[in-house]
Amino acid sequence: MTAVIDVHAHLLMPSLQQEVEWRAPDGVAAAADLERVRNGVPSLQASGAMVGERIPLLTDAAARLARMDEQGVAVQWVSPSPNHYYPWADEELGVWAAGEANRLIAAHVAQAPERLRGLGAVPLQHPHRAVDLLDDALERGLIGVEISSFAGDVELSDPRLEEFWTRAAETGAIVFLHPFGCSLDERLDRFYLSNTVGQPAENAVAISHLIFSGVLDRHPGLALVAAHGGGYLPTAIGRSDRAWRVRPEARGCENAPSTYLRRMWFDTVVHDERGLRDLVDIVGADRVVLGSDFPFDMGLDDPVAFVHGAGLEEDVVQAVLAGNAEALAVGASIASEGLDHADPADPSARSAQVAGSGRSA
Repeated sequence: MTAVIDVHAHLLMPSLQQEVEWRAPDGVAAAADLERVRNGVPSLQASGAMVGERIPLLTDAAARLARMDEQGVAVQWVSPSPNHYYPWADEELGVWAAGEANRLIAAHVAQAPERLRGLGAVPLQHPHRAVDLLDDALERGLIGVEISSFAGDVELSDPRLEEFWTRAAETGAIVFLHPFGCSLDERLDRFYLSNTVGQPAENAVAISHLIFSGVLDRHPGLALVAAHGGGYLPTAIGRSDRAWRVRPEARGCENAPSTYLRRMWFDTVVHDERGLRDLVDIVGADRVVLGSDFPFDMGLDDPVAFVHGAGLEEDVVQAVLAGNAEALAVGASIASEGLDHADPADPSARSAQVAGSGRSA
């Protein structure tokens, strides 16, 4: 029987949030104001209640494993809840927060190393520190990092990220692209459009930056996984191809944009069976991996059944449920081979080395 791998699951870290609030109350307040603009009060209230009900699943390894058993999931890749990106944080706080997130993720997955793998964090808004925190994650035994679609003025096409992409490609580290927030802001402040429209739009914009800027040409070895099935881009990629053919400013990549979709991986959080079939057809059966967005309400409650119910050939089902992610994980494991892994339970280990001394959470 296939050992099912879920690549899209999250950890909430209350101690990290409390420390950030203590260190930067004004920044936290400003970020909360922006969230009210982007989401609207009704959506924030609904989200708060939903998260409150799911705290055990978001924080407790035993509760996580029990639900995984119910879902038929053997292995989860656990990444930070995106509210822990802190894209507004200055360099000192941003580096500390990413290092602390790496420590906490490593400690969580260490409770069940045969079933949990970890993805860490980098301070994307400070691109010159991204390599340091990627290395920090790998040294802790994590298999890669999670990043947002942008951070402040840093788009994924930003030349300042070149060293990060180089390091990610040469190590085989997985880079999990998961947006948080949308630059459309108050246009999406009702009907939960901030999520239903905002997340797919951000995925499409971010991946387009990577394609059109030539990042994927310069770093063909990147193990890049896009959440939410890559958003709107895969099914609308023909428009990108047209622009590449007729617009000189859209010729920053060597080949038609559609060809680059087969150099990435995409999770199954697309919410309808036809969408999953289309995704497999567009990007290739070897480029789709199971994701659930565990344990949030916009995820898949029964991710394995969703894949089985999409009408895919059995060999494709098995590749999506396990084979494709397993192949990715092998490369990611090599990323940390030979590195000195810090003890994930030791709060004074790597975080202090990366970010400097500070008040302990």
